Amino acid sequence: MKIDWKEEGKKVPFIVAGNAILALGVVAFIVPGGLISGGATGLALLISHLLPVDISLALSALNFVLFFVGAAFLGRRFALSTLLSSVLYPLFVKLFQSVPALTTFTDNILLQTVYSGLLVGLGVGLVLRVGSSTGGMDIPPVILHEKVGLPLAGLMYGFDTVILLCQIGYSSAEQVLFGVLEVLISALVMSRVLLLGKSQTQAMIISPKYQEISQAIQEQLERGTTLLAATTGYLLANQQVVMAVVSNRELARLKSVVTAIDPQAFMVLSEVGEVRGRGFSFEQERRRRPGQTQ
Repeated sequence: MKIDWKEEGKKVPFIVAGNAILALGVVAFIVPGGLISGGATGLALLISHLLPVDISLALSALNFVLFFVGAAFLGRRFALSTLLSSVLYPLFVKLFQSVPALTTFTDNILLQTVYSGLLVGLGVGLVLRVGSSTGGMDIPPVILHEKVGLPLAGLMYGFDTVILLCQIGYSSAEQVLFGVLEVLISALVMSRVLLLGKSQTQAMIISPKYQEISQAIQEQLERGTTLLAATTGYLLANQQVVMAVVSNRELARLKSVVTAIDPQAFMVLSEVGEVRGRGFSFEQERRRRPGQTQ
């Protein structure tokens, strides 16, 4: 598959920013707090504890080895998606380590846990959001998934669990507990970053005035509608249900439009993680034809 270098170039600022934020979380909060961590960071922390090796050097060595392993097993496209992160992350760690003020923000282990979780989740989320990879310990699970067919999510959790367990031997019970909390916070923040700006609201509207409601949504909100055939549970009557997807900021307006036509309309609203199609992931037409579905 031909690589679109223009599109790849648009990802670079996010990859740079993501790796910088990730490295800041590690240098400013994880290392000073002695917290355990997963992924390549956790493995580098383990290596630097067992051997007289700086964490940035351990990260560079790990990323170097894993990059070539990934390139050999997963191909050029995957290698290109991880190359920048494999170089930038250890570089930013080394750079931030040279600024003593960054390691003395706080000695409160709870604050170190919370802020490291926020920064690590934000950094990794920015990189993953543009379809790139942070490299490192993402690579072995992907290889096993591709070659053996084992579930990717289970493999990633398995590798992280083993890395976390290996750090327990030289960490206090408090550091372990706060380290687990940091991993949970970072996972939560990462998932929110990945969904940021993509979540929409799906509305299912049941009303005998479905045609008027459908037309009003198309004309006033400029959103497509779909009519779904349904049967009522009590009277067993055939009924059309209007389905529409709107942005969260349009939700109040949607309610107003529907209520103005039928105050008794039954509405079911649910959040959806991502919507693709014209008006959402593609450029929206300025005007829609009456009855156009989406």
